[in-house]
Amino acid sequence: MHHQTITLKSPLSYHVCSQHSAVLPKNPRLTKLPNFPPISAKNRPSSSTFYCYGIGTGISAPNHASDSQYGNLHDWKLRSTGVKTIDVATLGNLCVDIVLNVPKLPPPSRDDRKAYMDHLASCPPDKKYWEAGGNCNMAIAAARLGLRCMSIGHVGDEIYGKFLIDVLRDEGIDVVGMSEDTDVVDRSSASYETLLCWVLVDPLQRHGFCSRADFRKEPAFSWMNALSSDVKMAIKQSKVLFVNGYGFDELSPSLILSAQEYAAEVGTSIFFDPGPRGKSLSRGTAEEQRALSHLLRMSDVLLLTSDEAESLTGIRYPILAGQELLRKGQRTNWVIVKMGSRGSILITKSSISCAPAFKVNVTDTVGCGDSFVAAVAFGFIHNMPTVSTLTIANAVGAATAMGCGAGRNVATLGQVIELMRASNLNEDGELWDELLNEDVHAQEITFLSKIGINGSTNHLNRVDLQKVVSELLLKLEYAWLEGKVSS
Repeated sequence: MHHQTITLKSPLSYHVCSQHSAVLPKNPRLTKLPNFPPISAKNRPSSSTFYCYGIGTGISAPNHASDSQYGNLHDWKLRSTGVKTIDVATLGNLCVDIVLNVPKLPPPSRDDRKAYMDHLASCPPDKKYWEAGGNCNMAIAAARLGLRCMSIGHVGDEIYGKFLIDVLRDEGIDVVGMSEDTDVVDRSSASYETLLCWVLVDPLQRHGFCSRADFRKEPAFSWMNALSSDVKMAIKQSKVLFVNGYGFDELSPSLILSAQEYAAEVGTSIFFDPGPRGKSLSRGTAEEQRALSHLLRMSDVLLLTSDEAESLTGIRYPILAGQELLRKGQRTNWVIVKMGSRGSILITKSSISCAPAFKVNVTDTVGCGDSFVAAVAFGFIHNMPTVSTLTIANAVGAATAMGCGAGRNVATLGQVIELMRASNLNEDGELWDELLNEDVHAQEITFLSKIGINGSTNHLNRVDLQKVVSELLLKLEYAWLEGKVSS
């Protein structure tokens, strides 16, 4: 990943367009680990029944060359029978990140930030500073675990849109256009262009983000008002549809709810991660509040940080906050609370699973949450034990944190395997004792432990880390050898 350094001439932090310096170390994605060749689009089996080489090109005929591997999955006649040939589809939030090193982050004033961003956009940096962002992070991380992925969203016809499609195609991910309403907007206007996100990194590796969506009262693509037939087909054929709060920056609440409701109708599981936008949505317009409430109640899997869970429930304790969200949910089966370097918790109506994080040298936390979600989808789709799902999710998130940035820099499968083999767990006994001593009501609590014992004490079941890791490595290493993940 490359970073451009920009020289600040005033508190508005302008840059000199011709200066490119301070390139970071070599992209960790390009580093090959011994004995584990990367799974690329070239050697991954063709499994998607969509081949949309661009936006809105429709659905092609099936690829009969791969029928021998997947039997009837590619039979054209089965397309209308609910056969799920796609593992994960992401909804919206497709953007290009422009990653720049800056002496200090943008000013807090809205007007100053807008002027700052406009100046950056007036002189686009070299392509080497571009990276796929937003939901591309989740899709790429999922594809590298062997899942069949589709990105649903809007990108423009300009150089940024072409770049984004090329990146996703190289990772084996297809793109389907979000809407058929392209005749209501001028294709040369800013409202049709691919969304850019300026990722600004100061000398302390703190991040600032800004895009044109930050300065609009309505979503960036508010001209969309209907799902295309291609989108409906993609949702219908997907096992999981992932929605996050940043999607509201691009798409109207009504369009997002249309996708959610259609997914429920065709038996596609909904993953919802409100992210930092959850708090602002809960205080937003009446339409935003209704959409947020609906997604929290009607999603199969909710994913939140402990701070986000507290902001949405008013409950400080993560397990109790998760149980409250579960109680209010109508379709909710899992609530997952992400706690960064401490680990994660998965709460169901009858159980709680806890997994401490892996110890790593953190380089950059951008993309870690997206990578974590991708691995949760992996565990969900493969019907893995909940504690095993948390374990692989913690590993994928931690492996991404060891690299620089997101997009093509998220963890590779080889890096995840190497990290899990090391099995260096950050097991803070006092923290977990405090969390589990809350007024927790559950039939069973499962706790991942590096202590080499399996067993139960009252309702606490300790599971040996090495046992869980050994089982996961068998599945993941098979993925390396076969170029796919066994189900």
